[in-house]
Amino acid sequence: MSSGHRLRDVEQQRPLLDPEEETEAEVEKGFHGEAKRLWFIQDCCGMVCAFITWLLVLYADFVVTFVMLLPSRSFWYAVVNGVFFNSLAVLALASHLRTMLTDPGAVPKGNATKKYVESLQLKPGEVIYKCPKCCSIKPERAHHCSICKRCIRKMDHHCPWVNNCVGEKNQRFFVLFTMYIAMISCHALALCGYQFITCVKVQWRECSDFSPPVTMMLMIFLCMEALLFFTFTAVMFCTQLHSICNDETEIERLKNEKPTWERQTRWAGLRSVFGGPPSLLWVSPFAGLKLPTLLPRRTWKGGAEFSV
Repeated sequence: MSSGHRLRDVEQQRPLLDPEEETEAEVEKGFHGEAKRLWFIQDCCGMVCAFITWLLVLYADFVVTFVMLLPSRSFWYAVVNGVFFNSLAVLALASHLRTMLTDPGAVPKGNATKKYVESLQLKPGEVIYKCPKCCSIKPERAHHCSICKRCIRKMDHHCPWVNNCVGEKNQRFFVLFTMYIAMISCHALALCGYQFITCVKVQWRECSDFSPPVTMMLMIFLCMEALLFFTFTAVMFCTQLHSICNDETEIERLKNEKPTWERQTRWAGLRSVFGGPPSLLWVSPFAGLKLPTLLPRRTWKGGAEFSV
């Protein structure tokens, strides 16, 4: 690297990788780069929060379907609301999975090698930044996540409820997740209100297959859950749309970082996140779904075997 090029550590001064570490970084890069891997963060808190999220959505689906809709005397009321609610639940859970299992935009780990820096063909005096925690060259607007242990491009925040960072490549799915959860929460609240009025009219007879105390307890818990979920997801949905339209992540806003990049227009920002011109694909968590390829079993340094 010529003397005209400068490399700055973001937090502290550390040299580039030494030759032995550089070799290991290249092996790791070659091992992980052969096929698209399934992304999953092994964080205990995040996995518990993700499990609780699924449990609460499935609980809401159980109460709506078996407590309120199936015992209904109106066939079309039960069918229409059942199909609508369960469709939204499937879309919400699919969006949650895509958010959790999609690489949010992780920078290749350990790519701060002399060979890689020389391949960038930097101009004299040009400054690049290296993360001292994961030894990677940090692109503009990338931030290091202490939980994912990686630098994430356009990192907005780390959300334990999806057990992943929200970044450049999975922000769309996170927006869809918050939108669908807010929608089924509103639907659940409306169904609970209608069911309560119906049960009061018939004095809690023939309004449910469960006993009145059990029915009331299940509906009260569902109302509390739906109200809490709606408040949280509606705020997050609006916050995410505001960040996308203003081309500013939540971290950049909280740190009050002065933009060194050219801000996109609102429509350009929406198109870059959701992909292409407005269409039904914008609201589909299944758009662009590709199953990850299993990597062949390889022998790593020290004799341990890894496979994905």
